[in-house]
Amino acid sequence: MNKRLLFTAALAFATTATAFTAEAAAVKNIVIVHGALADGSGWRKATEILEKRGFNVTIVQEPLTSLVEDVAATKRVLDLQEGAVLLVGHSYGGMVITEAGNDPNVAGLVYVAAFQPDKGESLLNLASSKPAGSMDIKETKDGEYLYLDPGAFAADFAADLPKAEADFLARSQVFASKQAFAAKITEPAWRTKRSWSIVATEDRSINPGLERDMAKRAGSEVTEIKASHAVFASQPEKVADAIEKAANKAGD
Repeated sequence: MNKRLLFTAALAFATTATAFTAEAAAVKNIVIVHGALADGSGWRKATEILEKRGFNVTIVQEPLTSLVEDVAATKRVLDLQEGAVLLVGHSYGGMVITEAGNDPNVAGLVYVAAFQPDKGESLLNLASSKPAGSMDIKETKDGEYLYLDPGAFAADFAADLPKAEADFLARSQVFASKQAFAAKITEPAWRTKRSWSIVATEDRSINPGLERDMAKRAGSEVTEIKASHAVFASQPEKVADAIEKAANKAGD
């Protein structure tokens, strides 16, 4: 091969490699799965921050009727994305992204004060392994769904939010089915995908020690934030920072 052909081949290779690297690092789609006893509206501030930074953010409003149906709702949103996705889950949403994250377009997972289960584990198994605060959970009259007593909501879920915001979250909470909390994970996506974890150090819904243990087991990169379980709403800037860092690394 003469020098000119060698130079041309080398240039083509370098151009292709550079393009591949740029494409691999460009995870701009963020899909957020909210937790139980809440809906996606609490993510508005964090979403606006991320969008100003150039990300395309979509929030899944899963029904909380069963893990299977919540995973299906998440996959429908994933199907709408163009390109790689960073999948984010809060609380019970961590259960959902652990299954839904097996989608081939998911480049990484971010657990925000969330359950991060292994195969065969359920939310109930994990929550009982290391109890958190009081969590005044009650059953609906039909015995099928669970909710957090509005009078205890602020202290148990959102102690660092202004009273008016915490009261609104209490009134707009989405009841979760017992079936969803009892469902077991089949194939945890964090075993094959990169993952990150935000530990809310003042969490009274999930024991912060449990959050740390699950993250360590999964090999997740951990960010600790002094906040309640509603860290996504009380510390949106810090949560957005952690998500942005994960998005920038997920395509490496």
